[in-house]
Amino acid sequence: MLLVLAQTAIAQTIPPVEVKIGEGNLDTSIRLLILLTILALAPSILIMTTSFIRIVVVLSVLRQALGIPQVPPNQVIISLALFLTFFIMKPVFDEINTNALQPYIREEITDREFFERVSNSIKDFMVKQTRKDTVEVFLEVANLSKEEREKIKEPKDIPLSILIPAFMVSELATAFQIVFLLYIPFLIVDIVVASILISMGIIMIPPQIISLPFKIMLFVLANGWELVVLSIVRSYQ
Repeated sequence: MLLVLAQTAIAQTIPPVEVKIGEGNLDTSIRLLILLTILALAPSILIMTTSFIRIVVVLSVLRQALGIPQVPPNQVIISLALFLTFFIMKPVFDEINTNALQPYIREEITDREFFERVSNSIKDFMVKQTRKDTVEVFLEVANLSKEEREKIKEPKDIPLSILIPAFMVSELATAFQIVFLLYIPFLIVDIVVASILISMGIIMIPPQIISLPFKIMLFVLANGWELVVLSIVRSYQ
C-alpha cells in the first residue's frame, strides 16, 4: 500500500515529458538535453575528431628529444595544441557555420538536416586524413553485413563508429612518423657528445648534461619551433 502511494505521489510531482518529432525537428526539451550532452562531451569530441591528437603527440615527444621533458610545461603544450587545432580546423568550422549553423538559426533547415551537414563536414576532414587500409581494417573488425557494406558508396556513408577510431589510429601513426624525423638530429648530437666524452676518458659525467646546451642551441638557431609548427600545419594541407 505504501509503495502504491509513493509511486502515485512521484507521478504527480514529476511533470510528463513528451518527445515530439515533426518534420525532422526535435522538441525543445530534447534540444536542451542534446546541447548539454554535447557540452559535457566537448573535450572528447575535440580530441577524437580534430587535429589535436597529432599536434599534442608531436609537441610532447619533442620535449623528450630535446632532453627537457618538463619544459615547456603541460599547460603550454596543451594551449599551443588547442590554438593550432583551431587554426587548422578553421576551414571546417567555417563550412559548418555557413552550411549548417546559419541556416539552422534562420530556421531554413530541420534538426536532422543540421546534424547531417555537421557530420558530413567533419567526416570529409577525417576521411582526408585517414588511411584507407586503416578504414578497411576497422570495417573488417566491425563485421558489417553485406547490405551494410553495399550502403557505403561514399566517404560520408562510413559510420562514425568506424571512422573515428580509424582516424585516431591514423593520426597517431602520422604523429610518430613526424617524431621519428625530429628525433634524428638530436640523437646524432647525443652520439657525438658521448663519443667525445668516452674518447677523452670522461665517463663520470652523463652525456645528456653536456649535449643539452648544444641541442637547445641547434634548435634555436634552426628556428625549430616555427619549423615544427609549419610541418604540422602543412601535413594537413
